[in-house]
Amino acid sequence: MIEEQVRDRLNWAGNYEYRARTIEHPTSLADLQRAVAGATRAGALGSRHSFNDIADSPETLISLDVLDPGVDIDEAALTVTVSAGVRYGVLASHLQRSGFALHNLASLPHISVGGAIATATHGSGNTNGNLATAVVGLEIVTASGDVLAVRKGDDDFDGMVVGLGALGVVHRVTLRIEPSFDVRQDVFTDVPWDAVLADYDAATSSAYSVSLFTDWSGDTIVQAWLKSRTDSGAPAPGAFYGGTPADRPYHPVPGVAADHCTQQLGVPGPWSDRLAHFRLAFTPSNGEELQTEYLVGREHAVAAINAMRDLAPRISPLLLVSEVRSMAADELWLSNNYRRDGIGLHFTWKPLQAEVEILLPELEAALAPFAARPHWGKLFAADASQLAPLYPRFEDFRSLAGRMDPEGKFRNAFLDRVVLGDSVEQA
Repeated sequence: MIEEQVRDRLNWAGNYEYRARTIEHPTSLADLQRAVAGATRAGALGSRHSFNDIADSPETLISLDVLDPGVDIDEAALTVTVSAGVRYGVLASHLQRSGFALHNLASLPHISVGGAIATATHGSGNTNGNLATAVVGLEIVTASGDVLAVRKGDDDFDGMVVGLGALGVVHRVTLRIEPSFDVRQDVFTDVPWDAVLADYDAATSSAYSVSLFTDWSGDTIVQAWLKSRTDSGAPAPGAFYGGTPADRPYHPVPGVAADHCTQQLGVPGPWSDRLAHFRLAFTPSNGEELQTEYLVGREHAVAAINAMRDLAPRISPLLLVSEVRSMAADELWLSNNYRRDGIGLHFTWKPLQAEVEILLPELEAALAPFAARPHWGKLFAADASQLAPLYPRFEDFRSLAGRMDPEGKFRNAFLDRVVLGDSVEQA
């Protein structure tokens, strides 16, 4: 029992212990409302996949993990409404059985819908917005315990979607869906960097989703993963910029068995079993890694990639693998892709947090010329004074948080440090 209680207070990677005094698991909307209204300080806890203190509270954390997913598909409107606590892989299975799909999935299908949209977590694809761009409706339990229902097009809706937990506890989410589609996944190894960087947009337009895995050293990309829709009319990707077609399944981390990865080798299958990198039935790692990610405008892709290659002697010793992906622009105020097409420079680190934290300011300085925005749920060094200039609607979000939570019930150390603190006013 003691061991279970300890695990209950750790995040997915085990690098952060939640400081909240209690963790509530409401079983109904009424329970959720009572928990929020009765707390002096409260916060929403998703699937614990954040690597920092974004999902913590000085008093009460509220997890929706035992609520009924309540999957409600509106075929006429092409939407699905679901509990914010449901995991994407579970939702994807429901949708696929009914003949529908989401536009994209993140690498892990294990993450919760509410947590993913609150932090602007993304999949990949030059024309694909992050997961939050599918949101067309939210049901939020506010600080008073009341339920606020908002729809796309309402005032401040674009500020509420990527809410960082600062506005209330999201109870249910309505997402845009589309008819189901099949995907094939092809992997190429040892792809020359020069060939890809000669026309980055063309390279990353080679499939519905393209992921480039690297350790930043040498002249080649270790692996390129191409996820292609079979209904696109495009020919099967038999080649990719001089890379070698894989003759066996690969794991993104070199030397690790691919058992937990989704089907490769060009075998077509449902989107729900291909768009994520890993299978829902397996947890690919737990406590064996840390993560950081910076997103820059796609016009800076080549320069930002080369800046990281120049830092390879500093990065590679701490690294398990890096992934480079592309995303489309959106209108969500605190999205890392607000009004700019972007790329994500993702770092999966060895579990060496002290050493990684020493390196982060150096990475951020190298990416500063490109207005790099860090992923909200991963490790980064920047504070509110550094982040505010990167988001044109930053002050609007702070005002929105002040109106929706005037007593600061949902504030925590993370929000004070990186969004709502006095440092922004003093900048």
